[in-house]
Amino acid sequence: MAQWTSAVGAAQLARLLNSQHDRPAGPGTRRPPAYRALADGIRLLVLEGRVPVAARLPAERELALALSVSRTTVAAAYEALRSEGFLESRRGAGSWTAVPAGNPLPARGLEPLPPEALGSMIDLGCAALPAPEPWLTRAVQGALEELPPYAHTHGDYPAGLPALRSTIADRYTARGIPTMPEQIMVTTGAMGAIDAICHLFAGRGERIAVESPSYANILQLMREAGARLVPVAMAEGLGGWDMDRWRQVLREAAPRLAYVVADFHNPTGALADEGQRRRLVEAARSAGTVLVVDETMSELYLEDGMAMPRRTCGFDPAGSTVITVGSASKAFWAGMRIGWVRAAPDVIRSLVAARAYADLGTPVLEQLAVNWLLSTGGWEQAVELRRGQARENRDALVAALRRELPSWEFSVPQGGLTLWVRTGGLSGSRLAEAGERVGVRVPSGPRFGVDGAFEGYVRLPFTVGGAVAEEAAVRLAAAARLVETGASGPTEAPRTFVA
Repeated sequence: MAQWTSAVGAAQLARLLNSQHDRPAGPGTRRPPAYRALADGIRLLVLEGRVPVAARLPAERELALALSVSRTTVAAAYEALRSEGFLESRRGAGSWTAVPAGNPLPARGLEPLPPEALGSMIDLGCAALPAPEPWLTRAVQGALEELPPYAHTHGDYPAGLPALRSTIADRYTARGIPTMPEQIMVTTGAMGAIDAICHLFAGRGERIAVESPSYANILQLMREAGARLVPVAMAEGLGGWDMDRWRQVLREAAPRLAYVVADFHNPTGALADEGQRRRLVEAARSAGTVLVVDETMSELYLEDGMAMPRRTCGFDPAGSTVITVGSASKAFWAGMRIGWVRAAPDVIRSLVAARAYADLGTPVLEQLAVNWLLSTGGWEQAVELRRGQARENRDALVAALRRELPSWEFSVPQGGLTLWVRTGGLSGSRLAEAGERVGVRVPSGPRFGVDGAFEGYVRLPFTVGGAVAEEAAVRLAAAARLVETGASGPTEAPRTFVA
């Protein structure tokens, strides 16, 4: 019986491999033989999760034709991968990807680094900050005081606690967007919200338009739901949406859904202006596309006195075209898994009905904690503390990168939690691999694209500051040198670093 559970076509694998461009060879650069470069490229795709484990690879002849190389080169690459434990084969069943014994299975998203690994590894993979104390403790204490009446109920609230739904609705109304509690559903984080929306609106094979680049974990969620992703390129730098491209894609592809991050886009940090928001809502309405707007970064503006654009749902107050997703995870703390959906009442009713077959509801105590924050003014003070942390970290990281890696290019965003960095012609995938060897964990650009795009980028979040940010830049520079020289094999273990 075959051991593979999925398959990668020759054309698809060739696109992924051809995206792995490195800087042209310079003095001291050792170019590996063709078979070795091919084996390394496939191994990188497996380690990053861009080719799944247990995926059947194309036959040698098919891949040779797709890559315009000899069959001998492909055969030698496959043999090298087998000897290293990254490929298994069986006569009559073909060859499929694997990982060597003892290696962790690669994640296809951006999973947090285990806390026990933080002593020697600087984690730039997860865009999340520590809790803004004392506000987390105060919120939990406030929630415990409010808990007794709820403890006498069954505890399942598929739409969310009525008090929290009302509080969230009031906050939209206060911003000039009239909202009823019936337009709000509380979810288990923003990921839970978007998962529910995708299952309701976009069955397997449905098209979903996404920004290119976009948030890696959401892209993977949509892929695993069977969606057909339609990428729409972002404008350069912090320019935000390219409205001509959006109108063309919505008109020609007619996607069922479109997913966008209007506020301090993840990963680029771009902020859509009011004109772009209005025009995108109008284009989505004309195309019959449901526009899912991720607002999880909306309160993380980092410049004093900055005036934020009107929320995107303000251009569709009834919620017939725009579904808004919010969360406490970015603005407050990732461990507070509370998100919400704002939409038309009939959409909320459908989402709530479908939830009976998923998770039934969101934890009551966490909902009470968020409600305490939102209703007492604690939220504003906690978010202000979070902005200060992110601003200091951003400035420290920017200064360190400009000193250690002056050839890397980026635009400094006015908010959010991420820098989108062009790596001076180096492969982001190879930088990510080299970074693991020198003690800095960084996600490569292709995780944020579709079919191998953005190989020349990495995403760097504002999660570390001060001396740790400086050390992170030093380690990234060391990783870049490894990639430039083609060095491979083990390096000296990174020293334990305590902030």
